[in-house]
Amino acid sequence: MQWTDRIRQVKIWLVAAAILIAVTSLLVSHVMVRDLQREERNRMELWATAMNTFNEADENTDLSLVSSVLEANNTIPVIVLNDDHSVYGYRNIDVSGTDTMAYVVAYGQRMREAGDTIRIDFGDSGDYQLVCYDESILLKRLTQYPYWQLGIVMIFVVVAIFALLSSKRAEQNKVWVGLSKETAHQLGTPISSLMAWTEILRETYPDDELLPEMDKDVKRLQLIADRFSKIGSLPEPVPSSLTEVMNHVIDYMDRRTSNKVQMVRIFPPEDIVADINASLFEWVIENLCKNAVDAMEGNGRITLFMNVEMDTVVIEVSDTGKGIKKKDIKNVFTPGFTTKQRGWGLGLSLAKRIVEEYHHGRIFVKSSEVGKGTTFRIELKA
Repeated sequence: MQWTDRIRQVKIWLVAAAILIAVTSLLVSHVMVRDLQREERNRMELWATAMNTFNEADENTDLSLVSSVLEANNTIPVIVLNDDHSVYGYRNIDVSGTDTMAYVVAYGQRMREAGDTIRIDFGDSGDYQLVCYDESILLKRLTQYPYWQLGIVMIFVVVAIFALLSSKRAEQNKVWVGLSKETAHQLGTPISSLMAWTEILRETYPDDELLPEMDKDVKRLQLIADRFSKIGSLPEPVPSSLTEVMNHVIDYMDRRTSNKVQMVRIFPPEDIVADINASLFEWVIENLCKNAVDAMEGNGRITLFMNVEMDTVVIEVSDTGKGIKKKDIKNVFTPGFTTKQRGWGLGLSLAKRIVEEYHHGRIFVKSSEVGKGTTFRIELKA
């Protein structure tokens, strides 16, 4: 549990760091855009002053400096409107392939409505001109740049996370397969030896009452080894009776749990058949039942419900145990997560792997309430 909490904290810190970097990038970009807007405003005020000087010039006015100021603007789109909103002149506006004057008039109107204007008054006559300007291409690109940057960064982050998760999943699969095969292999030798000793004891003490129980335990070990060997490979599901599988698990759990644990089955009268690997699917139900017994501390009721809804087989395992905290529900299938002091946190993750990867179904916590119990739900194709 501490390990999963630590992983969650690392993820939170990484997300927080990413958000901080994004916000800082946006703030820095905003400051740069604002400074550049102020600079362009100052340049346009100087340009408007030069325009006014040009309009009021007489034969004695030196226009060389004024012309150089007017000609220096090669980036900022500008339109000069008369007081009747007709176009006096324009600069740095691409009008190719359009109705030139109509486009310029409409563009100037948008600039005027946006408030990007500088008024030039002509003496006391009341006549005036409006210098309407827009942001330069550089400023527009700089405004959009952080969003493009963040978009590209997010794409790389998503791809990196996906690659890491895929790599981690592939590595986990290799570990599962290797561990399962090795466990099945290691169990094989002592099981064979136990089978041989059982036969010797049966010949020596044919009437011993303990021999049938020993034989059951050896067969149980064989079943466990068989399950591990199938996890290490890709078992082929075949049409099997789920009713028979569920009854077999209930009978097994009944013999190995306290009399204070009541096993309740709610099955339809007709047999339910689905494509499953019976040995592995029994393991899933066993895991859920054992977890339920642990959650109830050996005293309570386990209800196993099974039915067909539309084209889906629904199996629910409910207990009257201590329940799962809301913050832990999303982690119950995570390898290594456990609320038990001596648990490994592998049972439910293994159950999820068997149901979803081998049987193409779903397993999830349908409901859980602290102090009242938990219901796990499995959905399979009928």
